[in-house]
Amino acid sequence: MHKFIKVLLLSLIIFAGIANAAENRSSEENSLKVEKQEKSVSENEFKSKSVSALIKDFFKTTGIYAIINPDKNLKSNDGKVYSSFHQSWGRVIMFIIIFILFYLAIAKGFEPLLLLPIAFGGFLANIPVANMTGDEGMLGIIYNMGVANEFFPLLIFMGVGAMTDFGPLLARPRTALLGAAAQFGIFGSLVAAAALSQYTDIFDFTLKQCSAISIIGGADGPTSIFIASALAPELLGAIAVAAYSYMALVPVIQPPIMRALTTKEERQIVMKTTRHVHKMEKILFPIMIIVLIALFLPDASPLMGAFAFGNFAKESGVVDRLSDTMQNSLINIVTIFLGLAVGAKLEADKFLVPETLGIMIIGLAAFAVGTAAGVLMGKLMNKMSKEPINPLIGAAGVSAVPMAARVVSKVGSEEKPGNILLMHAMGPNVAGVIGSAVAAGVLLSIFN
Repeated sequence: MHKFIKVLLLSLIIFAGIANAAENRSSEENSLKVEKQEKSVSENEFKSKSVSALIKDFFKTTGIYAIINPDKNLKSNDGKVYSSFHQSWGRVIMFIIIFILFYLAIAKGFEPLLLLPIAFGGFLANIPVANMTGDEGMLGIIYNMGVANEFFPLLIFMGVGAMTDFGPLLARPRTALLGAAAQFGIFGSLVAAAALSQYTDIFDFTLKQCSAISIIGGADGPTSIFIASALAPELLGAIAVAAYSYMALVPVIQPPIMRALTTKEERQIVMKTTRHVHKMEKILFPIMIIVLIALFLPDASPLMGAFAFGNFAKESGVVDRLSDTMQNSLINIVTIFLGLAVGAKLEADKFLVPETLGIMIIGLAAFAVGTAAGVLMGKLMNKMSKEPINPLIGAAGVSAVPMAARVVSKVGSEEKPGNILLMHAMGPNVAGVIGSAVAAGVLLSIFN
């Protein structure tokens, strides 16, 4: 009997606990429902406003209001507070600069394939309120998709490789020295920029930033973007604009340097026809490049690997569809995305800074020194070689393919009508592409 009473009491206690818990739970659910209903009612309440008040509230969401009334607490995507200047007059100045870039690309034909999308990306990046460059903005998504991870420049290099003919270089291998000499502009400007930053108050660049700026001397846009995104992403916009602007100005910058460093007799030198290059040589050459890179400079593997693969696909002759895609569809699509992503770095707070002027000056000096070094090496080779070598082809050692070679040929034909130097200049020109990629690998290996 006592056992029965104990069991009964225990059962009643358990039942009461369960009932109490259920009641509390039901009460909590009811209170949550009431809170949700109250919140819904408050959210759905419409506050009556006059037409003038509605217009005033709408005006506060416009770009005009954002430019006229800068937000002192507005922060950029990297967490820095926007200055009032960059939010107001800075945007206006950037719009003017961007329209100048539009003019140069459309009216003057300055590297329009990349300068136009870069400028338009900068146009979108400076629109107030929209935050196009944020992680969830259109430009931010494109930038993180292919520039932050350095993927887009590699695809561009793949397409460039598929369009490159190493025949002139293989026919006269010693012209590779001209491509190597032209890279002196990169390392010379690196030392100069570092010295100016360390010993003067003119510039204040870190060693990584100096390295990213100096690569402009190679006149290679994709390599400049690749190095800038790896070493100094905060300077990417200015470096890209400088690199492609100077590439477009090759016909303006190079001829005066070429004429200043050569005599009329040297510019009139006629070079002998090169030998025929066997197909097997062209097939094996990209393989040999990768082997050498793997053994001596693995840090250059991404750029040279993409470049060699594109060239190998072309020269093999068995994957014409792939080669054609790399030369046309792929490189065109990537160019669009790459240009817009680089333009995302043309925001007023990133471009309208003293460092931008330093980038333009050092980049121009690097490009000029590279051209001069190539010409001087050409003069030296002409004196030491049994066969005559026109020193002008040394200017093609910068990797602005094929524009630099065309400029050399034009200057040569002006000095002596009928003297066609184009194919002779293509040797150092394609060597310059390899040289700039190797220089990029050296710089990366320093910091790795």
